[in-house]
Amino acid sequence: MLGGGLETDDDNGFRASAFAGFDLGDDTWLSTGIAGSSIELPFDRSGDIVYADLEIDHLFDPLGVSFGVGYWGDPDLLNSTDVRAALYFRSARFYVAGEYEHRDFDFTIPPTDFFPGRELTFDAAGVGARLRYRFTESVSVAVSGMHYDYSVDFQPDVSRDAERLVSISRLGLINSLIDSRVSIGLMLDRGERRWQLDFSTWDGALDRSTTESITLSYLHPASNRIDLEFSVGYDKSDLYGDVTFLSLFLYFYGN
Repeated sequence: MLGGGLETDDDNGFRASAFAGFDLGDDTWLSTGIAGSSIELPFDRSGDIVYADLEIDHLFDPLGVSFGVGYWGDPDLLNSTDVRAALYFRSARFYVAGEYEHRDFDFTIPPTDFFPGRELTFDAAGVGARLRYRFTESVSVAVSGMHYDYSVDFQPDVSRDAERLVSISRLGLINSLIDSRVSIGLMLDRGERRWQLDFSTWDGALDRSTTESITLSYLHPASNRIDLEFSVGYDKSDLYGDVTFLSLFLYFYGN
């Protein structure tokens, strides 16, 4: 499987991504992805954010395991190197997984005329779970959640300076620092077409700001090997306000 997509919002945010997945035998799947976005920062600065990920999944049937590594951020501002693992059980109708993630952060708050700047190095450990259940051939529901424990306590002055100097955007760097998140999704399959409605909420680790998000997606087969997915969503955030976003993804399936 090969794919790519574009996402934009009414706050001048833009992101492009590409991804691929490969069979390594009957029960092993390798997936990888890259993404990039450019955002405007305060004080006439800009930030280029990159994301790269590699994951391998093996099904022993009915149990399975997955391991992944990833990189996210801007090396001049905030970036993290992530390692994660999951153990799951899968059947024809039911999927449940326990997940663990370790993140190493480097955080550089740049100086200005009124602020000397500072550098922070810290890590976070996340524990979560994921559940998916198929009620009928057409209707499925998915629920997931994750909570992170950080190795440092963010002081109010650090939080204030970071928000003021780094970014306030739904695609921004601050949104990588999550205390906890919960999401629920409802999927409706109509033949080869799929409608999906997702609700999610997360709390920021810096200032405990809350963001609520809703996304409606539609997957449409363009041919026997190509799918198109259109999405529209809305965020309501204490951090960056109310934002509407759109995305378009293309998937190609080969042998």
